[in-house]
Amino acid sequence: MSLLVALDFTDVTDVQLLIVARLAAPNREIYLLHVAEPDPSFVGFDAGPDEVRDQVAREFHQEHERIQALADRLREAGFNAKALLVQGPTVSTILAEAEKVNAEAIVVGSHGHGKLYDFAVGSVSSEVIRKSKVPVLVVPSK
Repeated sequence: MSLLVALDFTDVTDVQLLIVARLAAPNREIYLLHVAEPDPSFVGFDAGPDEVRDQVAREFHQEHERIQALADRLREAGFNAKALLVQGPTVSTILAEAEKVNAEAIVVGSHGHGKLYDFAVGSVSSEVIRKSKVPVLVVPSK
């Protein structure tokens, strides 16, 4: 069994890793997942000029390096960590990856924007909690 840790590279990311390092057994697989924005053609938009595609590719490469560095950090601390960078809709991608890696729990961060924000924009953590088949640990940013 494994843990899936969904990271968005904000201020809550370091807190999530700290909590996971405290709770996870050293032999448990830890999958660090960052969900990148879908490819523009995936969501029905033209990819645009070369400059736009190049910028998207650079950002994707930077996100890949960042998630790998976080996995390296956990591996150096003795954990069996793997990095995943997947493009797609955030909530459904988190849930699909959790199922793929046979996660026994999902760890997400919460930014604590409040009910009005969640109502207007939505909350990834709330949606994951509602739709997940496994326990979800929500780590607050504060």
